[in-house]
Amino acid sequence: MSGGTDTAQFSAVVVVGLLVLFYGGTFLISTRIGKREENADGYMTAGNNVGFGISAASMTATWIWASSMYASATSGYTYGISGPIHYGLWGALMILFIYPFGKRIRKVAPKAHTLAEVMYARHGRSSQLMLAGSNVVGSLISLMSNFIAGGVLISLLSPFNFIQGVVCVAAGVLLYTLWSGFRASVMTDFVQVVAMLGAVAVIVPFIFFAAGFPAAFETGADNLTPQQGNFFSSEAFMGQGAPYIAAVLAYAIGNQTIAQRLFAVKESLIKPTFITATIGYGAMVIGIGMLGVLALYLGFEPSGGDLNNLIPEMAAEYLPPALLALFFIMIVGALSSTADADLAALASITMADVYGQGVGKEKADPKTMLLVGRITMVVATALGVTFASLQLSILDLLVFVGALWGALVFPVLASFYWEKVTNKAFTTSVLVALAVFLPVRFGWIPVDGAFGIVVDVLAVLGIGVVLGLMVFGFLGARAAKTVGVLAVLVSAPFAIGSLHEYATLCGSLVAYSVSTVICWAMSVRQGEGFDFSVIAERTGNFDDGGAAAATADGQGETLPVPGRAQRPGGAPDAGDLEPAAHTK
Repeated sequence: MSGGTDTAQFSAVVVVGLLVLFYGGTFLISTRIGKREENADGYMTAGNNVGFGISAASMTATWIWASSMYASATSGYTYGISGPIHYGLWGALMILFIYPFGKRIRKVAPKAHTLAEVMYARHGRSSQLMLAGSNVVGSLISLMSNFIAGGVLISLLSPFNFIQGVVCVAAGVLLYTLWSGFRASVMTDFVQVVAMLGAVAVIVPFIFFAAGFPAAFETGADNLTPQQGNFFSSEAFMGQGAPYIAAVLAYAIGNQTIAQRLFAVKESLIKPTFITATIGYGAMVIGIGMLGVLALYLGFEPSGGDLNNLIPEMAAEYLPPALLALFFIMIVGALSSTADADLAALASITMADVYGQGVGKEKADPKTMLLVGRITMVVATALGVTFASLQLSILDLLVFVGALWGALVFPVLASFYWEKVTNKAFTTSVLVALAVFLPVRFGWIPVDGAFGIVVDVLAVLGIGVVLGLMVFGFLGARAAKTVGVLAVLVSAPFAIGSLHEYATLCGSLVAYSVSTVICWAMSVRQGEGFDFSVIAERTGNFDDGGAAAATADGQGETLPVPGRAQRPGGAPDAGDLEPAAHTK
């Protein structure tokens, strides 16, 4: 069965009307929080005091982007019934794993704007630039992939071509984000995530029944390979699940869009915010991913063999015009909620890490910072549109960036807990890990024979590092070491000799292990420890009284919510499993 659509589903007038409705409404919402006297700290982190409702919605919307929906469906179409589970479940759990680390990060740097800013206070310029640089690359790739998703959607459902669709989406996102920055991003996220959840609840069941569910799963079983039909498929786990576990942990720790929300939410609400986002992300992304499984059973073939076309063409095939318009708004909302987060993240990096730290915190002019941030958004949008014309694979981009950030995970986390980590250890470990990751990931060096065994050993150590870090956040260093060692011992007999055949997974695990081993080896013999209390003194507001100006209602809800903002009744700070005992 071919999924190609011969004619546009909407006229140009209808598509323009839908875009004006969405982006015009979003812009009007953002104008509610505009200020006559703009505030640089509010532009970056909304005063570090955003409440539960907006924070949870913003974290969910930022983690759920159009690429998540497309990639989850691609995983279902490629790997079968377990594909969306591997994509959505592990992605959701990574949100959960962030919060114990987040509590430590906020305790050490309560008023910071970026993780790179904290690394400057902890280590110095090279570590800061390394983390900031990786985030610039990551956010530009993320921005590009969201623009690709928008261009594909508009080109398939309207007379407009791909580039025209990309330009429309880019202009719409820039329109409402440019003036109020991060505040506009989190404010509009609340509306966008509510719309997305409602749309998924209606659209996914409708497509299933319109396509002949459940009979389609009986008649189309022959379209699946044995691995695609097996819920416990080893091919799905090694090709999608395992690489994504490693990649998303790296996304969680290294990504400025996530860190920005961590620094923005009221400190006592970190735990409920991240738990809520975990549930919302998992439900929505797994649900959308099941459309890819359905397409596999139906023998549905996206036009040109491009899996980025799968979801839009499934919608065009089975949805009536009204629901197709709802689907259109859902995807536009998903990609916009992450694209605006990328613009806000890039603006914060140039404001705090390039300009602010460049001239000095005491000498930085907030008005100049705002100008720098807005210029950054315009330039980043232009670059995103330019790169989007390449139309690269969204799933490959996600896994690549996540693996690339894997080299940073242990050095960054260790810098918040272990007083012995030095700037030299941080920088060297990351650079060497990247130097090993790239040839392994892209096969620049043959991994046969002895070199393949070395790569497998490093990858097995990476398994121990990933699982150990997950446990460390909740249970501390002793439990983490125990789990890490057990993971290495259990996996080694099965992995050594064959793990190098999975380049994506192996490259990511090697990045983790190499950075961890080198950072530990260069730090363990250091005699002088770092005083973590100085980080709070070296980071903080650039505006005088910026934090005080940020609170809107006196109850921790920094921004107004359409309707009535809700906060969890007496959201506790209990259960604070702070693994603060230093790893010595």
